[in-house]
Amino acid sequence: MWFLWFLLALNIAAAGMYRLAPRSGEFLARLAAKSAADPGRFFIALVAVLALAYVPVAAVFTPWQWVEFGPFGFQPGPAVQYILFFFAGVGVGAYGLERGLLASDAMLARRWGFWLAGIPASFVLWIVPTGLIVKGHGAVLPGLQILADLGAVLFAASACFGLSAVFLRFAAVRLPILDGVSENAYGIYLFHYVFVLWTQYLLLDVSLPAIAKGGIVLAVSLVLSWAASAALRRVPVAGRVIGAAGAGVRSQKSEIRKSELGRQTPGF
Repeated sequence: MWFLWFLLALNIAAAGMYRLAPRSGEFLARLAAKSAADPGRFFIALVAVLALAYVPVAAVFTPWQWVEFGPFGFQPGPAVQYILFFFAGVGVGAYGLERGLLASDAMLARRWGFWLAGIPASFVLWIVPTGLIVKGHGAVLPGLQILADLGAVLFAASACFGLSAVFLRFAAVRLPILDGVSENAYGIYLFHYVFVLWTQYLLLDVSLPAIAKGGIVLAVSLVLSWAASAALRRVPVAGRVIGAAGAGVRSQKSEIRKSELGRQTPGF
């Protein structure tokens, strides 16, 4: 559950950054500006920064090691990557989802096959040295741990780019039910853990196949977390955090009106 409170902390940090340095979003947007036309260069730059930040931390903390203070616990290794991915996402979003890296007609989506193939390739580069370390060959083969750490960084970035490319290419059709999921996605993400945990607990003594229990947990957790998100989005204070009800629809209508105005106005 730690990544939920960690995500909230990153959102607070981003809000504070915007308050103290309002032009910081523009700076991140400029860094992401060329990602639509050249996602490969953006990928290389991101992996390089991730490696420089993650490898030194991984030399002190293993990927599975926990650090705890009071009721909070986190994994220092993945935390470093989460921070950098988060602010890379802020830059991409600040530049504009409709015209940046995640534009439906950008190079990332066009070359989806290349990026998808990178996922299993990078996974091998990570899992092979990791497997050798687990089997006790780390002391015999110097530098194996660094290779595993670099492989972890490469795999994480490849998975993000590859899956994004696939969804941009094949999931571009608008469906009303998916619009509802999209508008409540952040709330679902925040609330799902409670429902997943307690639904699993209630099913512990129920005699059902594992796949059936998994399906029940998925369905119940999705419906209840979606309902909780939709209800809280109608509360002004909560709506400011997870998105006010109807904001997505209003935004879509606004974009449609702008498009119609552009077609009607000469030289627009």
